Amino acid sequence: MALQVDPQLKTFVEDELLAGLDLTPDAFWTALEDLQTRFAPRIAELLARRGELQAQIDTWHESHGAGTAEEYAAFLTELGYLLPADEPVAITVENVDAEIAEIPGPQLVVPATVPRYALNAANARWGSLYDAFYGTDALPQEFELAKGYDERRGAQVIAAADELLDELFPLAQGSHADVERYTAGEQGFVAFSGAAESGLADPAQFAGFGESSILLQRNGLHVELTIDPESQVGRQHHAGVSDVLLESAVTAIVDLEDSVATVDGEDKANAYRTWLGLMTGELVSEFPKGGRTVTRRVNGDREYTGADGAPLTLPGRSLLLVRNVGHHMTTDAVLVDGREIAEGVLDALVTAAAAQYDLSGRGRYSNSRTGSMYIVKPKQHGPDEVALTVELFAAVEEVLGLPARTLKIGIMDEEKRTSVNLASAVAAARDRVIFVNTGFLDRTGDEIHTCFVAGPVIPKGDMKSSTWLTTYEDRNVDVALASGFAHTAQIGKGMWAKPAAMADMLAQKGAQPRQGANCAWVPSPTAATLHALHYLRTDVHAVQESLKGRTADRSKLLVLPLQAEAPSAEAITHELETNAQSILGYVVRWVGLGIGCSTVPDLEGVGLMEDRATLRISAQLVANWLHHGLLDEQTVRDTFARMAVLVDEQNADEPGYPAMAKDLEHSESFQAALELVLTGRTEPNGYTERVLTTWRKKAKSA
Repeated sequence: MALQVDPQLKTFVEDELLAGLDLTPDAFWTALEDLQTRFAPRIAELLARRGELQAQIDTWHESHGAGTAEEYAAFLTELGYLLPADEPVAITVENVDAEIAEIPGPQLVVPATVPRYALNAANARWGSLYDAFYGTDALPQEFELAKGYDERRGAQVIAAADELLDELFPLAQGSHADVERYTAGEQGFVAFSGAAESGLADPAQFAGFGESSILLQRNGLHVELTIDPESQVGRQHHAGVSDVLLESAVTAIVDLEDSVATVDGEDKANAYRTWLGLMTGELVSEFPKGGRTVTRRVNGDREYTGADGAPLTLPGRSLLLVRNVGHHMTTDAVLVDGREIAEGVLDALVTAAAAQYDLSGRGRYSNSRTGSMYIVKPKQHGPDEVALTVELFAAVEEVLGLPARTLKIGIMDEEKRTSVNLASAVAAARDRVIFVNTGFLDRTGDEIHTCFVAGPVIPKGDMKSSTWLTTYEDRNVDVALASGFAHTAQIGKGMWAKPAAMADMLAQKGAQPRQGANCAWVPSPTAATLHALHYLRTDVHAVQESLKGRTADRSKLLVLPLQAEAPSAEAITHELETNAQSILGYVVRWVGLGIGCSTVPDLEGVGLMEDRATLRISAQLVANWLHHGLLDEQTVRDTFARMAVLVDEQNADEPGYPAMAKDLEHSESFQAALELVLTGRTEPNGYTERVLTTWRKKAKSA
């Protein structure tokens, strides 16, 4: 065999992954070698094409600067970067689960390397509105909470929940705040207030009931009133409602890419093990909490009697997708003739094999009820790369004996060459595509890198209001709707990056469903529950219908985010410090601790969710300013050294934290952070993976 496989990965595959499948280890490894032989050269050709295009774009900018929009478009068309025809083609995908096709709602993204978090995400299909209100700033808190349960806060929560019920599920008469008792049965829903009684203003909102629960429905989502007058909260509630449960994270992406730090066979095996455990339903996580050991497992389904009197079963778990790595990634977890394998090929085969437990009914619970598996594929550049992914998935289906088009594809619209050719990229996967998502973080990083030579770009904070970005967000919706995504596939929007700022999220993130997105990313199960309120308020299907026919002007995607005038010295210093602190705060956890996604405090101490996408923006921006002379290398080095002291202070209580400032020269994390900026001009597409992986391996070996 020409393969060399990391021992831990080999053991995982042969003893765990294949244990319950009709596939021998020899057949598996032979198939992997064949897939590598077939696809790796073609991947290399596509990556080389990326490099050729970028080199020619750089040369053009060197002689033309930004040029005019017309000149730029003509050049990109002649180059083959911009396809002259990019007309939508109707998708023909079949066997798509309702969570993707019909039910708008929040979407979680969770690192596969942390089983506890993955279980939290899978179980976040249902979330407590009471807990989300009680424990966050979603409700103003004007007093210090008492230990245990604070009835003053409880009263706030109950009042806020009553207001929401009046808004979303109004009674035919009266207010939920005045209800003294709820009943539900085959006779329907009844709310009692003294001698008065009332049903719902819209009786169709009554979905069913349980032994001690009432099930309501709106815009495809369910809400459960849990009745328990003897519980602590139920005793305080005027009608004995102990909780209001919202159907929350309808879907969740188990991530093998931007939110993980997987650099070798050991890391990959651990990440794959989580996905396998979710597909079998056997994943378990034990952890200490409050002086005791907590055991977490995958939730079962929820049983009710429907409004029509028939049994009603609702999923207890989010529908799970998995995100593989992009085409540009390789891994030494497997070597073929001494060379690293294409990591996306390995991901596709392993994750699809694990999904067979679900697809064949061998798991404890069902994930897909339509016989599909959903793979999100990131960082693809244009339709040719999407077409190659489709071929790879078809080849994996053949190896595993799966029906054609079992493996569906989610396209991350996060690279400029895909954005400007989005309709063609979707058409290349028309019978498999179930998702296009705007990843504005990576998309910004690619925007900076693509126009790197044209001039200094605007500050990071100004990017969200730039012409190209607002057009990008609209065009993703427009192209998807024109391609027939309504009632068939997801149109997604990006992450809320402030995990603790739930009041701000409630105020701002409701714009995403109003813009036609039937899913958007959230950073936690609690955030999913609160974001679900936006989908309960907004009929996304109606919004999408109203947007059909709108077409955002593709030419506005070519408006470069360049500075009109030089910033002040103070503005330059602030931008450098902000980005240096952000880069160091993330890299020290990635390289030093192997944490791929975390909440990193900014200069003011506000916790921001950081992953490789946010790192890509920051590193590319500083590298761009350095290239154009707004900064010099010594200033960059000095600022990074100062920020290392601050980051060390911010992480002083982190167990095992590898401090940087005491020995910058020998700190793998500090050197990695500097290298990301100093080599940012030449890193392919401005990606961060090469630098992070190199230095993480050094840190692990040390």
